[in-house]
Amino acid sequence: MIKANIKTLIITSIIIILPIFIGLYFWDKLPDVMATHFDGNNEANGFSGKYLAVFGLPALLLAVQWVCAIVTANDPRKQNISPKIYTLILWIVPAVSIIAAVGIYPYNLGYDMDSLFLAKLVLGFVFLIVGNFLPKTRQNYTIGIKLPWTLADEENWNKTHRLAGILWMLGGLLILVLTFLGFMPMNAYFAILCIMVLVPTAYSYLMHVSKK
Repeated sequence: MIKANIKTLIITSIIIILPIFIGLYFWDKLPDVMATHFDGNNEANGFSGKYLAVFGLPALLLAVQWVCAIVTANDPRKQNISPKIYTLILWIVPAVSIIAAVGIYPYNLGYDMDSLFLAKLVLGFVFLIVGNFLPKTRQNYTIGIKLPWTLADEENWNKTHRLAGILWMLGGLLILVLTFLGFMPMNAYFAILCIMVLVPTAYSYLMHVSKK
């Protein structure tokens, strides 16, 4: 699986470390202590040294990328993971890396940047895309809603992922709409996220119990 996607893996790895070169270009203009985390009001509430912010975060994400690629490629049920879904996995971490760079660098260079607005938009699109793929995901140990009863029962897996796919697409669409309308407090985001996760889990468990 990795051999078949080695070009994509190399390209995505390069994208992940692009923020390092951006940081080097603006090195002299960046503060020695950089804001790297922001609260629900887009106020900085987490800080890191310049070396860690510029080099550490992309390096960590690069490691995550390769771990995900290797673990997924060695899934005992890897034959159930379609090439499209594997490609989608390879593009998630690069997207996170670019979003982080867009949020961190402008802020630390003195520009007024609403990083949360961008993050919410991207998350909305991610949920839409993942929701579209969830019903097409077959049983495996890496991707999807991996509960003991979904892994043990193919019908449970399929029905749970169909429901989850609908909820994730609706959740993603709702996040996009509310974000564009300018109404997206963090508690609303967490409420949507909880519904997307807890409802399919509860549905799956109740289906499992009803068969006993």
